[in-house]
Amino acid sequence: MKRWLRYAAPYRLAFILGPLSMIVESVGEVVMPLLLQNIYATVKRLGEAPGSTTSADVLSIVGTALLMVGTAALMLLGGVGGAYFGAKASVNFAADLRSDIYRRVQDFSFTEIDRFSTGSLVTRLTNDVTQMQHFVNMLLRMCMRSPIMLIGALIMAVALRPDLAAILLVSVPLLVLVQFLVIRVGFPRFTKMQARIDHLNSTVQENLTNVRVVKSFVREGHEREKFARANDALRAHHLRAMNVMLLSQPLMMIIMYSTILAVVSIGGRQVLAGTGLTAETLTTFITYINQILMSLMMLTMLFMNSSRAMASARRIREVLDTEPGIRDEEARHKEARVTRGEIELRGVSFRYYKQSPERVLSSIDLHIAPGETVGIIGGTGCGKTTLVSLIPRLYDADEGCVLVDGIDVRDYRLEHLRNGVGMVLQKNLLFSGSVADNLRWGDGEADEATLRAAAAAAEADGFVSAFPEGYETAIVQGGQNVSGGQKQRLCIARALLKKPKILILDDSTSAVDTATEARIRRAFREELADSTKIIIAQRIGSVREADRIVVLGEGAIVGIGTHEELLATCTEYREIYESQCEREEATEHGTNA
Repeated sequence: MKRWLRYAAPYRLAFILGPLSMIVESVGEVVMPLLLQNIYATVKRLGEAPGSTTSADVLSIVGTALLMVGTAALMLLGGVGGAYFGAKASVNFAADLRSDIYRRVQDFSFTEIDRFSTGSLVTRLTNDVTQMQHFVNMLLRMCMRSPIMLIGALIMAVALRPDLAAILLVSVPLLVLVQFLVIRVGFPRFTKMQARIDHLNSTVQENLTNVRVVKSFVREGHEREKFARANDALRAHHLRAMNVMLLSQPLMMIIMYSTILAVVSIGGRQVLAGTGLTAETLTTFITYINQILMSLMMLTMLFMNSSRAMASARRIREVLDTEPGIRDEEARHKEARVTRGEIELRGVSFRYYKQSPERVLSSIDLHIAPGETVGIIGGTGCGKTTLVSLIPRLYDADEGCVLVDGIDVRDYRLEHLRNGVGMVLQKNLLFSGSVADNLRWGDGEADEATLRAAAAAAEADGFVSAFPEGYETAIVQGGQNVSGGQKQRLCIARALLKKPKILILDDSTSAVDTATEARIRRAFREELADSTKIIIAQRIGSVREADRIVVLGEGAIVGIGTHEELLATCTEYREIYESQCEREEATEHGTNA
């Protein structure tokens, strides 16, 4: 509870005025039947004695009517105020909560993001927060209105006819029992329903992100079936959760109307028998009974929504309570910057699954001098991307240490460390916005001339200038309106703008031809002559000119040296070289044929 109160504190005025406004409305609801009863009694007395009307009687009726009008006006103000302040408080509550969740997600390392999945995090940021918002709004409008109307109407009913009020000793416990069952059964069902929403979101996201692959393999039918399964599962769990509410509503209405029928039956006989119970008193009593039962109904609705809100709150807490695995609060060199680009790995080992005995990297020892160009090559799954991901602390080594400029990466502030490292990832990503907006991720202050220079170095200026709107051309989400090679070159230009002391290229020229790749490598040598460059590649031609080449095999270094040295000393490298030469020869012969 303390956590949620923190989000209410900045808007305490709205959180206070909302319930207070509803108090005004609920008090009016309790008072109004009594005022109406007084008018009924006066009119009935005058009707039984025609000609006995006095000015005092008229003033009494008019005064009571005016009091009713004033009460109705106050109820109107209270209702409008309660709705306004409730909406204001709940919307701001949700906005701040959503911001905190988003900030926490931004602090997550890849490990935490993999744990929750992207679809689940999106659901928690949207659907779950919306459920909390609806519950807060309903809570502010009903937390005072329902109890005050219940207590006030109960007092008035008992004061009017305690014998008839005894009927509530049966109906109220039944309504409370229904509420208990709703919460008991509904909570786990709503939790499962939210999990199904996660799964559906993940399915849709995966399909839309990989729509080109789906179409190229003609797998639309498979994807439709997968979506149908996820959608049917969500529908089934949604219906199971909603059935709790659907069944509870008729049960409560049966209890409510049975109570009213019992009051009418018993009270009506008393009126006809002339036991002192008048028709206007019975009408007023029925009104109060109706208010008692309606207030219990509202409380039941509040409890039903609380079941869903509690399920969402638990899922939100899971995100907020998850401490990012990579933090820099205890960094010993908070002001240190990457100035030279020296890299050293000492006895580094890493596992993705910490309980697994299998290591992705095992006992890696590697030193890279400032300004050196190092190529990394090896088979698929040998740990190339994982190794370079340890340098900017996208992951932390399980054993050993990674040093940059002689300082353990865990002793840098993350912002300072990552500002000194530029990465062009294996999966090239662009964001919605213009080409210029995407390039300025590397340097937010870059002018058009600087953008063009970086794009030219990355062999991107030519095709960007050919666009109708040039550097203002809009990039759709994920960069789906540019080719793979164009996307790679834009990402390289973005990294060049950053002018990092360490540049990591993770198979980032795989979609460009060899001539273009050669020109890009030349630009690296000229534009980033003092920067340390690490190039991960599948093609030996991409790393052949590197100062040194590191060969990885099954998570361990199996060879280090120049191209010529590795051909002479490293069996794995020689096998890769010969297999690529054979493919090139086969391709050439096929073309000639």
